Amino acid sequence: MRLHELRPPEGARKVAKRKGRGMASGLGKTSGRGQKGQKSRSGSGVRRGFEGGQMPYFQRLPKRGFTNIFKKKWSIVNLGDLNSFEKGTVVTPDLLLEAGLLKSLNDPLKILGDGELDRKLEVHAHRFSKQALAKIEAAGGKAEVI
Repeated sequence: MRLHELRPPEGARKVAKRKGRGMASGLGKTSGRGQKGQKSRSGSGVRRGFEGGQMPYFQRLPKRGFTNIFKKKWSIVNLGDLNSFEKGTVVTPDLLLEAGLLKSLNDPLKILGDGELDRKLEVHAHRFSKQALAKIEAAGGKAEVI
């Protein structure tokens, strides 16, 4: 099989109905919009959640709490994940991104102490948990805040 021979499975693609193409098409004249009314007009319709003027459901519900706009979002990596690196490696956020342990470098990196570290590594991150620091130093490694 070659790339140009690929085809979608039978019935996976349907031809769009052509509206407004005469009475015999079944979707002529009003094009499936019915007679008159707000939804029959061009360029109109109602927004999501609109209930015809009745107080919308999301506005009727009681509101609780707030969102802290200053909250810092962290990228988290557990110590157990660092065992995939060779002994003596300098582990940086760039290296973690390359290895697929981080999705992006936009958020600061925090190393947590979940799992065991069985090799000596030099780890560079923005923050470490107390457990992570203790385990890195117990394994003979070094933790450096960047």
